[in-house]
Amino acid sequence: MVKVAVTGNALKAAVAAVCWASNRIDIFRTGDRASDLRHNWWDGSKWGGFESLGGVLTSVPTVAAWGPNRLDVFALGTDAAAWHKWWDGRSWSNWESHGGIFTSELDVTSWGSDRLDYFGLGTNSASYHNCSVAWGSNRLDLFGLGTDSSCWHKWWDGSRWAGWENLGGTFTSPLAVASSGVNQLDVVGRGTDSALWHNLWDGRSWSGWKSLGGIFISEPSIVSWGPGRYDIFGVGTDGALYHKYFNGGSWSGSWENLGGVLISAPTAVSWGANRLDIFALGTDDAVWHKWWNGSSWGGWERLG
Repeated sequence: MVKVAVTGNALKAAVAAVCWASNRIDIFRTGDRASDLRHNWWDGSKWGGFESLGGVLTSVPTVAAWGPNRLDVFALGTDAAAWHKWWDGRSWSNWESHGGIFTSELDVTSWGSDRLDYFGLGTNSASYHNCSVAWGSNRLDLFGLGTDSSCWHKWWDGSRWAGWENLGGTFTSPLAVASSGVNQLDVVGRGTDSALWHNLWDGRSWSGWKSLGGIFISEPSIVSWGPGRYDIFGVGTDGALYHKYFNGGSWSGSWENLGGVLISAPTAVSWGANRLDIFALGTDDAVWHKWWNGSSWGGWERLG
């Protein structure tokens, strides 16, 4: 039996983000302590501004969209249970409790219309979960850290769960994973040297852990906007955002400094080819946003 270890002092993500259509982004956050859920959205031309969705939450939210104009948000309540709220295209539901007693933040993934899978660490540490991804209908891949701080992997193939496999490595942050297409995965985490390390699945075999260098104080974020494309982000020792990308066959050169002074790990999403949006908290505890439009980076934008 694999149990997930509590990771070290890496900054964690504080913003959840999802794209359910081209040029549409929804972001969510809570306050520092037990707090309501706050939501802001980009409709293609402007930000709507943060609105309160109520609740008394004790974890960072996680969100998935299984179809156009559909949002499902999960977070922990003061009872350590999983709580759920959804947008059906017209209005927000009330909060509903799914029960359970969790000791970690939740993670949610959707692999098709009207389908949600979410995971969290129980009091017996027997959820094994850290991050999840779906690269096709009825397919899930889960990754987590064991008590040995190595990466463990489990997958659902449409009919059954495979056993846990140990992918090795030694990590000091939660892992992050993205898929760039059918049967394509890249997993990344912070190693004991504070560099980011990644392991690529090409549909046949794992590449093995390879260092991407850098010195980071946050967990990483990874996103894919097209086949064979991965973009990775993390916070450096100077509090700035750093970026590196893989484009089909090789990695970009040195880490790109995107500036900022951040107090949370970044959250990166993409709503289309050659588009990136990154969110993190600044020293004023506000959400800050930076984007790539296909030719250049925008400046840091304060969203409140």
